[in-house]
Amino acid sequence: MNKGPVSQFIQHHFKHFNAAALLDASRAYEQHLNEGGKMMVTLAGAMSTAELGRSLAEMIRQDKVHIISCTGANLEEDIMNLVAHKHYKRVPHYRDLSPQQEWELLQQGFNRVTDTCIPEEEAFRRIQRHIFRQWKEAEDAGQRFFPHEFMYKLLLSGDLEPHYEIDPQNSWMLAAAEKNLPIVVPGWEDSTMGNIFASYCIKGELKPATTRSGIEYMTWLADWYIANSGGKGVGFFQIGGGIAGDFPICVVPMLYQDLEMENIPFWSYFCQISDSTTSYGSYSGAVPNEKITWGKLDIHTPKFIIESDASIVAPLVFAWILGW
Repeated sequence: MNKGPVSQFIQHHFKHFNAAALLDASRAYEQHLNEGGKMMVTLAGAMSTAELGRSLAEMIRQDKVHIISCTGANLEEDIMNLVAHKHYKRVPHYRDLSPQQEWELLQQGFNRVTDTCIPEEEAFRRIQRHIFRQWKEAEDAGQRFFPHEFMYKLLLSGDLEPHYEIDPQNSWMLAAAEKNLPIVVPGWEDSTMGNIFASYCIKGELKPATTRSGIEYMTWLADWYIANSGGKGVGFFQIGGGIAGDFPICVVPMLYQDLEMENIPFWSYFCQISDSTTSYGSYSGAVPNEKITWGKLDIHTPKFIIESDASIVAPLVFAWILGW
């Protein structure tokens, strides 16, 4: 593939330290795909609010990503950006805000994520009206779906199209829905839509079982991994830390150790973009070699860690993969 200007810039300038790690990881990701491997991408933090969809959506369309694990926040915030982008408020001086100014943002209906404020009425409530109907219709029909499947149904229904405020090509969730991309969303209840769903359950308007659980996500992922880990295998590209990465990577030791499937392959590529401090005992900050001791990675698995800001690094890695 002939590389575009962004990739050429990376190749010319990224020679040392985390810059070199970025280029090495990008080349290895590309090689993994070229050799027939598949790739899981995990999304932690607020990558959807950071508009990662501008590059991730094209990665999905071009089959450079085969499965995603993300937090409930990333699942919904890409759709919020899709339908309410013009109403977002940017606060470049967020470090200087006083508690009183933060309170005033709340009173104005804004919820702040670092330098970006999400408008509650246009984002949360606009989606809530439509997603409740999806939940209720499923429950009335005796059906149960995963959280991402409800979001796919909402996007593919066309109900939100009149509200689009960005180019839909930049929505990774819309790209994923159109391809029916596999997604796992561990801890979905720790999200705004999860909280809203819980509120309907408390009011007796919905039942918790209408939304399939995290345990069901893990059992589904086990079947998916068994079916897709042949040949070159499945790689693991982790953006940030937390449950989005911790949950799916454990499927391998679960299959190998708990289900005694001794021929299950390890993850065949690993890269993490991290800003977590290694010495603090967190799994998010652990160096990749620690995962060998947990039965997640092999000695020979290509391993990379890029210690930098994911909102800078991830689009550059994706640009390399896409040849931009």
